[in-house]
Amino acid sequence: MWMKQILMAVVGLSCGLGVAGGLFALIIALGLVAEFADQTHTAKYIFWYEDAVAAGGILGNLLSVYQIVLPLGSAGAGLFGIFSGIFVGAWAMALTEIVNIVPIFTRRIDLRRGMEVLIASMAVGRTVGSLIYYYYRW
Repeated sequence: MWMKQILMAVVGLSCGLGVAGGLFALIIALGLVAEFADQTHTAKYIFWYEDAVAAGGILGNLLSVYQIVLPLGSAGAGLFGIFSGIFVGAWAMALTEIVNIVPIFTRRIDLRRGMEVLIASMAVGRTVGSLIYYYYRW
């Protein structure tokens, strides 16, 4: 029985390392950290950005795997949600800019006016989708 548990632990750890390595490789290969630092004019702190990405991945995995509950209350949960949303939105916009999704999309649909409405619609859609997800999840 204990051999099965050890095998499952090794396989789970290996899969987790593979997925995390793939995510970090994607972030580095696309140059998202460098682009994010360039867009915010804080390139001198790029090592801090890279360390923060790695620390966030490690901390997120630890919290997820060990089901650690942080006693922060409703205010802490709200603050965490705001910062998480900012983080995900910033990375999504950096990724969108890196792969030039918006210019390609606007060229394909021949959009000449209304770019502001398109970007606002994407932001509102993302916000409403996340609110619906979290409302029905809890």
